[in-house]
Amino acid sequence: MHPKLTSQNRPAKKSNAFTLSEVIVASSLLIMAMIPILKALTTSYLGSVMVEHRTHSLALAQGKLDEIRAKSIYNYAESFTENDSSLDGTYLGNVTDSGPGSDLRTVTVAVGFDLDSDSTLDGDEINISLTTLIAKRW
Repeated sequence: MHPKLTSQNRPAKKSNAFTLSEVIVASSLLIMAMIPILKALTTSYLGSVMVEHRTHSLALAQGKLDEIRAKSIYNYAESFTENDSSLDGTYLGNVTDSGPGSDLRTVTVAVGFDLDSDSTLDGDEINISLTTLIAKRW
């Protein structure tokens, strides 16, 4: 017959539970690994926002230059200078014009995102600056 099993000759059970010290060490390692990951994600997000602002500013600046070129065909004597004109909500544009006094004019369009919402385009807010020459056609 089989001998009676008692607690003394019974095989020891293996526990799958973690000790408190193992949980604390694993948690601290996880937290330490997450800090650089979150910092990298934040930096990446800020970089993508900057690229988005520059891309939108470029499209607005090109549109403004096309508008000025179209106006210059029949209204060459008109000055195209503008300061802090709203282009698309929070995007502002400055247009400088060398003047209608010559047959060849230099027009510069600077566009940027109004970061401080003061309706003025400061030097540190300019994202894109495009310059072109416009010639008198007739």
